[in-house]
Amino acid sequence: MIPLIGIVAGVVAGLFLQPTIPLWLQPYVPIAIVAALDAVIGGLRALGERRFDDRVFVISFLSNVVIAGFMVFLGDQLGVGSQLSTGVVVVLGIRIFANAAAIRRRIFHA
Repeated sequence: MIPLIGIVAGVVAGLFLQPTIPLWLQPYVPIAIVAALDAVIGGLRALGERRFDDRVFVISFLSNVVIAGFMVFLGDQLGVGSQLSTGVVVVLGIRIFANAAAIRRRIFHA
């Protein structure tokens, strides 16, 4: 329940405060959001399967964001930033939809 409250509080704070993102950080924010979303959906799946571990969730959340951000940074340094960003989004998107499908099957038994 605490992670859900944290997510809601973060979204509400972001909507009301409307923070500005520095220009150098802007290419990394969408990738970090998708990586964080992957960890959250994975955590919801683990919660539904009664195998949620908060330590694993936090480590997964942080490592997803750091690794995805590093891959985009590396792509920018190599001159293929948009292609590598697309690859990261595709891989994480597949994981998000796979976890969402598992949650759907568990809830609706279909």
